[in-house]
Amino acid sequence: MSSSAVTLKNSEEIHKMRIACRLAAEVLDYITPHVVPGVTTDHLDRLCHDYMLEVQHTIPAPLNYAPKGHRPYPRSICTSVNHQVCHGIPGDRILKNGDIVNLDITVIKEGFHGDTSRMFCVGEISKQARRLCDLTYESLWHGIRAVAPGHHLGDIGHAIQTFAEKAGYSVVREFCGHGIGRHFHEEPQVLHYGKKGSGLRLEAGMIFTIEPMINAGRRDIRPLGDGWTIVTADHSLSAQWEHTILVTPEGFEVLTLSSGTPPAP
Repeated sequence: MSSSAVTLKNSEEIHKMRIACRLAAEVLDYITPHVVPGVTTDHLDRLCHDYMLEVQHTIPAPLNYAPKGHRPYPRSICTSVNHQVCHGIPGDRILKNGDIVNLDITVIKEGFHGDTSRMFCVGEISKQARRLCDLTYESLWHGIRAVAPGHHLGDIGHAIQTFAEKAGYSVVREFCGHGIGRHFHEEPQVLHYGKKGSGLRLEAGMIFTIEPMINAGRRDIRPLGDGWTIVTADHSLSAQWEHTILVTPEGFEVLTLSSGTPPAP
């Protein structure tokens, strides 16, 4: 991949990305008290959808999103529960005590996309599930702290993979972070595994997501028949966290921060 395929954002575009990304994080703040035992994932989707449209005046980017080879995505957020790795479609599933769920939010504001996700614990969860969620968040931050001008994309993946595998977990390889801006998915692709010093050299003005998917068991995955939902092949738990990152002249800026964002570990 050449750096020419990557769009460096100018100051006006960065300003608009800051706004879109903060709004995406604020959707997660808003929905947090509603993620409780007994609620359906469809209800969470409707609440988020209405909040985006009526309160924020943003557009939910996933709704009817249809990359080549996929049917249009039918909801406004992704809700991936327990062994669901990513792209879980909200529906009549009722969250129960002990579940873990990733809510993935992407909003469009004034033509720019903000993208972030968090893990939520439903009621009282097991120590094993808590450890997976916490260590996945830590792995995200290991990747974020590898971001600086002159560093390489492989440094991010190496930091995540090394930390996660040392903890006894596996890293999903079929999905990755991505550039983002006027388009939902842009170059570069940001792998969550790799070798130090490999891949594209980072430059100030790049904006991309880092969103590791970490499995408690093997890294193998499989798709469900709905054409979107991805699950672990061995039915083990999976967790994911996501931030959108700006490469700055000094290092990095996390754009998807809000008052409810968990502190960096």
